[in-house]
Amino acid sequence: MNIRMGEVELALGGKYLTEMRDANDILGDEAALRARMAEDGYLLIRGFHDREDVLQARREMLALMQEQGRLAPDAPTEEGRIGAEGKGFMVHKQDIARLPGLLHVVNHPRAMGFFDRFLGGPSLTYDYKWIRGVGQGGSTGAHYDVVYMGRGTKQVYTTWTPIGDISYEMGGLAVCLGSQHFAKIKATYGQMDVDRDNVSGWFSDNPQEIVDKYGGRWATTEFRAGDALIFGMFMMHGSLTNTTDRYRLSCDTRYQLASEPVDERWIGDVKGHYAWGKSPTISMADARAGWGV
Repeated sequence: MNIRMGEVELALGGKYLTEMRDANDILGDEAALRARMAEDGYLLIRGFHDREDVLQARREMLALMQEQGRLAPDAPTEEGRIGAEGKGFMVHKQDIARLPGLLHVVNHPRAMGFFDRFLGGPSLTYDYKWIRGVGQGGSTGAHYDVVYMGRGTKQVYTTWTPIGDISYEMGGLAVCLGSQHFAKIKATYGQMDVDRDNVSGWFSDNPQEIVDKYGGRWATTEFRAGDALIFGMFMMHGSLTNTTDRYRLSCDTRYQLASEPVDERWIGDVKGHYAWGKSPTISMADARAGWGV
């Protein structure tokens, strides 16, 4: 089958795109999980969260979206049909507290305990959560997370949580296998800070270019509520394109050792990206030309 990613169609099982493998067979073996992370650059864990808790969080989020006029008025709220405006969105900082069910999921002892064991010590999670709805035609370009949150330890892990079941057509996440070893990209783009350097954040919006120029292969899957995809700061990732008339809902949560430095933009009185985009940004094409990548 062909799957849309950005503006291109990729054949699942072809040169550019394959299916993710899950790590459920090694759950409970932290050494094996760390080895799998080093090898694959990600951990896909089916049923990481309680499914009913995630579905409750989805209902809560849809109710907020209904209140904000984002949903189609003539469709049942639970379907998450896209309204007339149709744009993707990020939940505002001040509205995150209005989603206690979702915070219950991502801050749950089940998640924190996993990272305590995986990281080998007490963990913490950033106070800010990246909660978003992707509209029809929306997708995310290829990027490293480190350029957005790299001021503390680099041993930060993103957990991408689908808020509901997500088919290929709804535009779930994809990772580029081997991209954690792209040395030249890590040494240039991977050292960027969007607030300091004011460069547009995506490395590329062409998934084929990444594979053709640097190697690797994209991997994705269909997700169910309760699943989690975990990866590090130097894993190139993006998303498939949402080709449906329903919002794709998800949450990015970050975890790290509590004993290591934390990026101050995302904890306490969260200030977020205080400078990025406040003046004309440097295009990634210009930045890449300067870096020679």
